[in-house]
Amino acid sequence: MQKFILIILAIIAAAIGLVLYQTYQQSQQVEKALVYQQPRSILPFVLSDHNGVDFSNDRLAGKWSLVFFGYTSCPDVCPVTLQELNRVYADLNKAASDPVQVLLVSADPRRDTQQRLNSYINYFNKEFIALRADHNQLFPFSRNLGLMYSITDDSSQEDYLVNHSASIVLINPQGQIQAIFKPSIEVGQVPAIDAKVLLSDFEKIVRQVS
Repeated sequence: MQKFILIILAIIAAAIGLVLYQTYQQSQQVEKALVYQQPRSILPFVLSDHNGVDFSNDRLAGKWSLVFFGYTSCPDVCPVTLQELNRVYADLNKAASDPVQVLLVSADPRRDTQQRLNSYINYFNKEFIALRADHNQLFPFSRNLGLMYSITDDSSQEDYLVNHSASIVLINPQGQIQAIFKPSIEVGQVPAIDAKVLLSDFEKIVRQVS
């Protein structure tokens, strides 16, 4: 009888352990991010930041970088994304031992001058960085990151629109693409990154690669 009770207790303990393990595993799964099992390399590039200083691969080293394409005349996705990132910026930096930097890459270099980018990015957060370059430098960089853009309207008009991805690429402190954060897409709504989901996924990714 005692042996039977011990067997039952062992089965119950094993079942509880399995449930706890599965619960833990589920808690570590990212919700929106696409995480690369093998981080992808970034080809050599040189852009210019909103202060007119060159920004190349070496400025990615030693930091987690959140990169997205946009432009200062963007009516919806860009300001919403920057607001969301600003909302969790302090928490993102607390989640990792390496600092976090936010990079807005302009997909509209004709209108987005250095001065215009400077004013725009500082409005959201003075620690954020805005980058620009001519299209012949931007296109290879955007393809490498998987963040495509296109100007479909008549760019001879000053109010033309630029189509661009609403995703955010996560670059690890080794300067490699670690993950892509996808926006939430709802019918009739602007595609937008959910700041809380991004923060939660970022924390899980940092733990996984640490």
